Amino acid sequence: MNQAVPPPQLAAATRLAAPAGRTPWLGIACGLTTSLIWGIQAVVSRQSVADGLTAADVTILRFATAALLLLPFALRRMRPFPVGRIGWRRALVLTALAGAPYSLVLIAGASFAPALHSATITPGLIPVFTTILAYVLAGERPGRMRLAGLALVLAGIGAFSWQALGHAPAHDSAWIGDLLFVLTAMMWTVFGLLAKRWGADAIDVTIATCLLSLLFLPVVALALPVRLGEVAWGALALQAFYQGALVGVGALFLYTQTVALLGAARATLFLPLNPAITALTGAALLGEWPSTAESIGMLLVIAGMTVALRSRGTA
Repeated sequence: MNQAVPPPQLAAATRLAAPAGRTPWLGIACGLTTSLIWGIQAVVSRQSVADGLTAADVTILRFATAALLLLPFALRRMRPFPVGRIGWRRALVLTALAGAPYSLVLIAGASFAPALHSATITPGLIPVFTTILAYVLAGERPGRMRLAGLALVLAGIGAFSWQALGHAPAHDSAWIGDLLFVLTAMMWTVFGLLAKRWGADAIDVTIATCLLSLLFLPVVALALPVRLGEVAWGALALQAFYQGALVGVGALFLYTQTVALLGAARATLFLPLNPAITALTGAALLGEWPSTAESIGMLLVIAGMTVALRSRGTA
């Protein structure tokens, strides 16, 4: 998911069916690896704060690295360069929603709230916001199972909010991060719905948003604190490799392969694994052990996402 955040709407936009007669094991491996990358991303983002990096630093490292890696593909694939069939206006809108601005909000949230909050709130609220906007804008009525799953998601988010709003002295500013994660969920939801409506190809969107995000980086560097010269090279390399190469390029390729091999619907079923992966790696690498309320919230969100993603879209 840029975060993160995994893009179920882009999977729906491609509408790829699983090829008949092909073994699912390669698709399962790609799906599990994608969830592993996305799940650990929240931990790596949180580590950037401990290493002294700002949201601007991580955003610059992420998109400079991803753009450098994607440039050869863009030169061959994107006509006109760098937006291709998407067009300039639509590409700029999608970049504003899922490119550098999205990364700034996401990393800023990580400076306030534990990694598990990012990995649970943002992907958990994406299907909620998608269902609401689909009903408001297109009159699509969700089925009962989906509503039940979304209710579980909201209950889980409520558990996080209850703690963040006054029951966790150790994270007394976590509510700020949680609100920023709500914003990233809304941004990604609108991004996904627009990408689906415009019929944008997932690979083209990723290439265009990464390259066009370079236009935002000078503004980011001038408007926000930048400490790249004050941080150890190892910390810089970690963010550049993980955020730029693994998340920006590797996860895209693996997720696209998952959709191609298993179909769009089955590809989304790996998404509920992300919070669990973040909880385990956050505890092991950052020492951020989830509280009872956070554990309950995570389990409710995972259960709700599973039910919602497996259900039919309409009643």
